[in-house]
Amino acid sequence: MIQRLAQRDGTALGELYARHSRLLFCLIVRIVGQHGEAEEILQEAFLAAWTRADTYNPALGTPVGWLVGIARHRALDRLRSNAAHARLLDAAARETPCAEPSVENAPAGDARRDVDRALRALPPGQRELIEQAYFLGLTHSELAERHGLPLGTVKTRIRSGMTTLREQLSAVTWSDERRRG
Repeated sequence: MIQRLAQRDGTALGELYARHSRLLFCLIVRIVGQHGEAEEILQEAFLAAWTRADTYNPALGTPVGWLVGIARHRALDRLRSNAAHARLLDAAARETPCAEPSVENAPAGDARRDVDRALRALPPGQRELIEQAYFLGLTHSELAERHGLPLGTVKTRIRSGMTTLREQLSAVTWSDERRRG
C-alpha cells in the first residue's frame, strides 16, 4: 500500500487513513493531551506520509510502524514548539479519554484500549521507561539519569518492552483482520 502511496494513489491514502487513523489519533492525544491539536497533528502526519512515501523502507519496519513514527515525531515536535512539556507530566493529561477523530470514515474498534492493555501488561519498570520515552520524548540518557540506571539497562528494558508490545499488538491486529476478512 505504501508503494501505491508513493505513486500518489489517493485511494491508498484513504485506505491507510481508514485503517490506522484511530490508532495514530490515540497515540497523538496521549502525547499532546488535547483532541483539537491531535486532529491537526494527525492530518499533518498523513500529509507527511503522502509526501514522504518514497522514503519508506520495508527492511526497517512495518508500514504501521513507519506511520506511528511519523505521527509520534510530529506530536513531539508540536509539544516542544508549544513548550507544553510540563502539561504531560500531569497524570490527568496522560489519561485524557480518547474519542474518534472528527472524520466520518474513522475506523471502528478501540485501538487505545488495546494499546493501554498491552502497556499495562508490561512490568512497571519497562512500562514507565517506554511511556516516558515515547509520550514525553525523553532520551535514553535522560531516562538513565532520571531513574538512576545504567544507560544499557534503560536501552535493554525499552527494547524488550517494545518487542513485547509489538507481539501483543500484532496478535490483536491479526485477530481483528481475521474477524473482518
